[in-house]
Amino acid sequence: MFRFDDNLKVYLHRDPVDFRYGMNSLSILVEQSMRLNPMDSSLYIFGNRRRDRIKILGWDGSGFWLMTN
Repeated sequence: MFRFDDNLKVYLHRDPVDFRYGMNSLSILVEQSMRLNPMDSSLYIFGNRRRDRIKILGWDGSGFWLMTN
């Protein structure tokens, strides 16, 4: 479960991503491109090329969840 408080870290992946990517591909991007642990209590935000949509990846302790807009 996520707590939206002062301790929550949010990271933005600056380069656009292919929006066909799912949880596994995005978690690999977090690990390899951003050099962060995708299974910590942070949120990772990704945007598409046109910058009109986002995906947010998070780990809740038992699995990943992915929110799209």
